[in-house]
Amino acid sequence: MEYRKLGDSDLEVSEISLGSWLTYGVGVEADKARACLDEAFDRGINFVDTANVYGRGAAESFLGHALKGRGRDSYILATKLYFPMSESDRGLSRAQVEKQLDASLKRLQTDYVDLYQCHRYDWDTPLEETMEALTRAVESGKTRYIGFSEWPAERIKAAIELAGSGRFAKFVSSQPQYSLLWREPEGEVIPLCAANGISQFVWSPLGPGVLSGKYDPDKPPPKDSRAASEEMGGWMDRLMQPAVLRAVQQLKPIAEEAGLTLPQFALAWVLREPNIASAIIGASRPDQVRENSEASGVVIDTQLFMRAERIVDEALSREPA
Repeated sequence: MEYRKLGDSDLEVSEISLGSWLTYGVGVEADKARACLDEAFDRGINFVDTANVYGRGAAESFLGHALKGRGRDSYILATKLYFPMSESDRGLSRAQVEKQLDASLKRLQTDYVDLYQCHRYDWDTPLEETMEALTRAVESGKTRYIGFSEWPAERIKAAIELAGSGRFAKFVSSQPQYSLLWREPEGEVIPLCAANGISQFVWSPLGPGVLSGKYDPDKPPPKDSRAASEEMGGWMDRLMQPAVLRAVQQLKPIAEEAGLTLPQFALAWVLREPNIASAIIGASRPDQVRENSEASGVVIDTQLFMRAERIVDEALSREPA
């Protein structure tokens, strides 16, 4: 496993990290989830990402129990806030940052997280209020660093300017969706962050499993797959179009030419970008963790990546069948 620095922090994170959205505490049984976590650590993965809203606290509670007994300095732990935890508890106000961070720490059974992130931008709360609350969280020792997920470029710029005043803590990470099937961050977010000491660690680098190649465009999704799951597959319709699935099948020979499986190739494509510190995988089986972890550190001819990009771009440009 190779490691990269997370923005302007002193955190050295594994190129492959383990996420818990729709899986741990929700769609994956506890013993299987624990086996995935154990495999991740065995493979050198040191970065674990979660959020308070995943299972309305269930993912954090699972991790609190599963990580108990491991040396706290042996792993890097990240969580998030913003989405509703109840009818009245949502957003990034001063009160919510304080309340939700304390609740997350209690569920995670730890005194601090390494990274506390704003899960989305809160248009109902002044940015200065949010930044002040996050700064207080850093100063209190409850989080070492702060980050954000899926913020628009203009709001990222505003936060950078506030931090430049010296009165507020500085963001060190951005967590966008990014994959061969979703390249939007390349437009503004990645260049802006790269110029200001903010790294990406990206979610859905396998296009919620579509880039595993397991979905046949002419057959129903496998029964044990995310797309077939009521809990986990509800938002995959855009990627489950026949043209997209056929394009993904065309990527398999390119991956083989690189000496990789298709998931490994897709992860290596994400990690080709220097501003990406880590790619978050979601796994329901230890063998998935094992396979995906081997994408770290591989060197691939850029011509293979370009061929893959052309195939995917053509498929995504078509109207859904």
